[in-house]
Amino acid sequence: MSERRGAISQARRLVVKVGSSSLTGANGRLDEASLGALVDVIAAERSRGRQIVLVTSGSIAAGLGPLGLDARPSDLATAQATASVGQGMLIHAYTAAFASHGLRVGQVLLTSDDMVRRAHFGNAQRALDKLLELGVVPIVNENDTVATDEIRFGDNDRLAALVAMVARADALVLLTDVDGLYTAAPDTPGARRIERVTSAADLAGIDITRRGSSLGTGGMITKIEAASIATSSGVGVVLASAAQASAAIDGDGVGTYFLPTGKRAVSRLAWLAHAAKTSGQLVVDAGAARALGGRRASLLAAGVTAVRGEFEAGDAIEIVGPDGTVVARGLAAFPAYEIPAMLGLSTERLRDELGERFAKEVVHIDDLVVVA
Repeated sequence: MSERRGAISQARRLVVKVGSSSLTGANGRLDEASLGALVDVIAAERSRGRQIVLVTSGSIAAGLGPLGLDARPSDLATAQATASVGQGMLIHAYTAAFASHGLRVGQVLLTSDDMVRRAHFGNAQRALDKLLELGVVPIVNENDTVATDEIRFGDNDRLAALVAMVARADALVLLTDVDGLYTAAPDTPGARRIERVTSAADLAGIDITRRGSSLGTGGMITKIEAASIATSSGVGVVLASAAQASAAIDGDGVGTYFLPTGKRAVSRLAWLAHAAKTSGQLVVDAGAARALGGRRASLLAAGVTAVRGEFEAGDAIEIVGPDGTVVARGLAAFPAYEIPAMLGLSTERLRDELGERFAKEVVHIDDLVVVA
């Protein structure tokens, strides 16, 4: 076993994510013994003065049994209904398990839309901070009951990475049904566990395409993506099995440790770079692309040459240069159908020809993050 990981063992505030396969039995029902074992670990860490935000999957899996379903629904409407049934069971089980340790829990349901809009982002941050301040264990899940194809995170691994950013966590622990990242599928002869990942180069040639449990929505790919999001924002990540939760949180040499590669980023714009699927694109000329790349300006209609896709004001969009390279992401100030009449016009001409409402930025600099 390798030496203890100081950045993890010394972390005061952690985000711990657990997947559906670690909380449910073979019959798809919630396994309260497994849930209780995880709660025991978190409660022990809390008694040592550490703050933990728990990001949990399992609401859809927990709803399968009561609804008589044999597998995770493939259509969104049934998945939403199953989550509605299962979410209550899941939070009830957590409430009872933490109560046995004298701890209270608070449920926080999020969608990616909450992560990119200024007011929603601030509300999520304040809610998590206050819950932790009050000694409550925040339990976060994607709001599957109301999520749509356009705003779904797609997997709670990514959600956990984003929560680690908004909660200003010192570390992220991803718990799953395998004990780390391997050079090949763990059951492949000769496959070995990778103890440390220092950069994307360490992942070259590794097969991470195997899908996870049928009860979950992701596999190793989503965990690598989550680790990339967190480490690029200065948060260290441990990927380990749920059975190793205590050792992983304590910084022992279990699982795979992803070292931070970037500086700490807590702003809403950091969320915008990762959180939401984009609804469309704005194509800009070379001058606008340079200005955006230099982080010097909002995007004005004068620099926009084309509109792609359908989106509403406030939706996340990509901004691409004349060569098709994505240079930024941002929140559109206008719906897609209004922008064609604005293309290439200066602010003064927009005011004269279309009215005062149109005499403003297409994407304001406060709602824009450079990604190129």
